[in-house]
Amino acid sequence: MTKPSPTSFIPQQATGQEPPPDSPLTTKEGWRRFVEHEPSPPPLLTTAQQAALSRKEKLHDDELRRNYHADLPLVNTPTIRKVIATSRLLVHLNRQQISARRGVIISGASGTGKTTALSQLGRSHEIAVRKRHPRDRSRLPVVYVTIPPAATPKMLAMEFARFFGLDFPTRFNITDVVNAVCATAAHVHVDLVLVDELHNLNLATRTGAEASDQLKYFAERLPATFAYAGIDVEDQGLFAGTRGRQIAGRFTVIPTAPFSHAPGTDRDAWKSLVGTLESMLRLHHHQPETLTGLSDYLYHRSGGMIGSLSQLIRGAAVLAIEAGSERITEDLLETVPVDYAAERSESLTAPGKTRSRRRRVA
Repeated sequence: MTKPSPTSFIPQQATGQEPPPDSPLTTKEGWRRFVEHEPSPPPLLTTAQQAALSRKEKLHDDELRRNYHADLPLVNTPTIRKVIATSRLLVHLNRQQISARRGVIISGASGTGKTTALSQLGRSHEIAVRKRHPRDRSRLPVVYVTIPPAATPKMLAMEFARFFGLDFPTRFNITDVVNAVCATAAHVHVDLVLVDELHNLNLATRTGAEASDQLKYFAERLPATFAYAGIDVEDQGLFAGTRGRQIAGRFTVIPTAPFSHAPGTDRDAWKSLVGTLESMLRLHHHQPETLTGLSDYLYHRSGGMIGSLSQLIRGAAVLAIEAGSERITEDLLETVPVDYAAERSESLTAPGKTRSRRRRVA
């Protein structure tokens, strides 16, 4: 019986093959890559297998696991489930509508998972469409664009064009762009349009109001469901005035917020979330349920924000591999930086003992 070589324990992508070049989600190539990307957990080698690795092979294995933890698979939160369920229903209802289609607005503070929910909605929808049309590779059911700061109608139209990769001659007008975008969208069967950074539309200015009208025009021209995401859009004047009343009458608002830590169901849900993330770790010496035992600490450290929690756990996992400890402890978590909002939240909510411990560690 032939003895397997040490490299047979390491997946092929860890043995020197470079990943494809990155493309932003706001292009059809980048979006397709996002939809098709499925992080797969690397195998944890036994002690004997680790000992059989050469130095180069060990470096490959460590790099593979660092990359995996940096791109830890997404946890399906209650907000994501609600966004997907609501939007799927609206997609079905809108298929027979000629105009006045209904849509979704995801609104909340920064770091509460708005963009994640929006992109996962698109990914879920596109995967479902591909299953119904497995041989139609030209079909592109989802468009993802972001609203640039101080957007004008032409800038907004060009964002749609850029997603499709449409080129225009030097002298062109916005009507040409809009018509080309709508014709392309119809050709590839777009039925869901995702628009991020909605808060960049300032309806108090003439330019912002005109850009909003341009977006509404796209919604009328394209036989698709529109889903938006933005920071606290209710406070940005989005529902004020004639335009705002029309938006309010057609869109369902799904708020995103930090997790609650009230005793009972909320606290159990947070602990379950931490446990799910912990179960994904690929560290050689990590003790199961260590992080669930630190769920209160992780709540105060992250402010209950999913983005901050993910950064803490992913960062600690990468550091554990680099340091060779291969396990996450509270001391290691203390060394992982978090965003300013999480730091402020911790200073207001964390027990005094935790804050004083932080000062001693620092």
